[in-house]
Amino acid sequence: MAGFDEIYGQDAIKEYLRNVLQTGKLPHAYIINGEKDSGKEFIARLFARTLQCEKQGMEPCGECHSCRQALSGNHPDIIRVTHEKPGSIGVEDIRRQVNNDMAIKPYASPHKIYIINEGEKMTPQAQNALLKTLEEPPAYGMILILTTGVEALLPTIVSRCVVLDMKPVRDDVVRKYLMEELKTPDYRANVCVAFARGNIGRAKLLASSEDFDKVKEEAVTLLKYIHDMEIAEIVAAIKHIGEYKLDVTDYLDLISIWYRDVLLFKATNDANHLIFKEEIKYIRKEADRTSYEGIESVLDALEKARLRLASNVNFDLTMQLLCLTIREN
Repeated sequence: MAGFDEIYGQDAIKEYLRNVLQTGKLPHAYIINGEKDSGKEFIARLFARTLQCEKQGMEPCGECHSCRQALSGNHPDIIRVTHEKPGSIGVEDIRRQVNNDMAIKPYASPHKIYIINEGEKMTPQAQNALLKTLEEPPAYGMILILTTGVEALLPTIVSRCVVLDMKPVRDDVVRKYLMEELKTPDYRANVCVAFARGNIGRAKLLASSEDFDKVKEEAVTLLKYIHDMEIAEIVAAIKHIGEYKLDVTDYLDLISIWYRDVLLFKATNDANHLIFKEEIKYIRKEADRTSYEGIESVLDALEKARLRLASNVNFDLTMQLLCLTIREN
């Protein structure tokens, strides 16, 4: 049964929530701000289950009727706000699912808790509608806004909420979690930790993704032999990589980590701290072949590629331009 001990690396948030549960001094609105997959929804649902638990303890008991309803996703007083349009949460979504619904007293619980995921997608009109409820919520009402960018919310919304910021989790904590809880082998855990950059949810997704291993293998093969490949072969390799269901930035992260290894080995001649240490033969070859200025050019090109992809430039074209830069250096 999941409890607060399963919140990894977010000690400040954990301590704060335990404190409000102990004192019973509960604000009516929270913003949990952090990267996608960082664990915002896990924390929000755990907090909501604890507040509604019939035993009223410091953890959800997992056994009472309320806990069972919450775990099955059918708790009438824990409402997950949904939206029909994929890109935005509209004013009608907020009015119907929050404002109008909150006027009805809880069915069987001390609170009525509303979880608004992707809060940054609320339109200004939706936020203004929510503001009316935030200004005068009923005693039983609580709103949890989960967002990847608190700056997208109106200052008037933010000022009426307690803001809890998710922090990057230390690499050693992420590694320990992957190896002890998920039984991830150490060599794979190291790659996932490097990719996750402090995001434990992302590390977990990568550790359990079959596509990630395949993409890693194909991308590393491309990087190992790119200087000996024809342009047509590079284009074909990129097209094949693009067929996998993985976030496009993961490809760029693979290349970043490869060149981080190349730079590290070039500077230290030490393979012990490389992520791709099993590819030391090729890392050494690339370090010998490429100047510091060349590596810097590749890293600049990687940043440009990220910006292009963020602007919805075609993935194949972006990767081809990047590969040409790599070949030239």
